[in-house]
Amino acid sequence: MYPNFPPHKIAGNLYYVGDSFEAAFLIVTPQGNILVNVGDSDEIKLVKENIAALGFKWTDTKLLLSSQAHYDHVGAAAQVVKETGAKFLVMDGDVDLVESGGKKDFAYYAPKYQFPPAHVDKVLHDGEVVQLGRVKLVAHKTPGHTRGCTTFTMQVNEGSKSYNVVIVGAGGANFGDAGYELVGNKVYPQIVSDLRKSYAVLHSLPCDIFLGAHGKYYGLEEKYPRSKTEGVKAWIDPAGYKAYVDGKEKEFEEELRKEQKK
Repeated sequence: MYPNFPPHKIAGNLYYVGDSFEAAFLIVTPQGNILVNVGDSDEIKLVKENIAALGFKWTDTKLLLSSQAHYDHVGAAAQVVKETGAKFLVMDGDVDLVESGGKKDFAYYAPKYQFPPAHVDKVLHDGEVVQLGRVKLVAHKTPGHTRGCTTFTMQVNEGSKSYNVVIVGAGGANFGDAGYELVGNKVYPQIVSDLRKSYAVLHSLPCDIFLGAHGKYYGLEEKYPRSKTEGVKAWIDPAGYKAYVDGKEKEFEEELRKEQKK
C-alpha cells in the first residue's frame, strides 16, 4: 500500500483522488461523477476518503473508466460497482483481462497480480466518446502495456479559458519484465506494431494539461506544491508531455534494436 496524496483540484471539474503512486481522477458533473481508475483493494479506501475530503459523494459515481486493466488500476473495480452502482466501461482488448480478474494477462498473470473479476457494462472502441451530461471524454486505444490500454482526452474550463487534457494510459511496455519481449513474443505477437500505433496516437493529441495513470508520468509530486500558488498554471505542461512521449518512444526503439541483435 502506498502513502496517500492530498486530493486536489486540477482544473474546472477535474480532481485528483489517487494515492502517491496510483493515479485516480474524479470528473464531477451535475448528473453524477466519472471515476478514472480506482486501484486495488488497498487503494480504494484512500480514493473514497479523498473524494469525501473534497466534498463529493462516493455514491454519486456513475461511470468507472480504466487506463489499463492491471490490478493496480482496476483491482477494486468490482467493489466500486457494488457500492455505487456505477457502470464499468472498458476498452476492447482489456475486457477479457478485467472479467478474468487478471488471469488472461499476457505478462502479469501470476496469482499475486490477480484481482476480483469485474463485469464490463460497455465495451469501448478506439475514438469512442464517453459522455455524462455535457461532459465528454474521448477514449483513445493506446495498446502495448495492455492490449486495451486507454488514453483519455477531454476539455476543461477554468475561468474564461479552455484546456486540452490528456490522461496517458501508459508510456509503453515494461521492458525487462517477462511477457514484454518485443522480438518473438508468441503470446503478444503484435506488440511492436501496437506500440508504434500508440506512439503515433500520443504524438497526435493536443495537450495543455498532462496527466497519467501514475503520478510519476507527469511529475505529480513536483507540480502539486506549485499548484497551491499557481493554480491551473502548474499543470499546464505541453513541453513535458512531448518530452515524455518522445522519451518513451526512444526507449522502445532502443529496446527493439537491442533485442534484434540477440
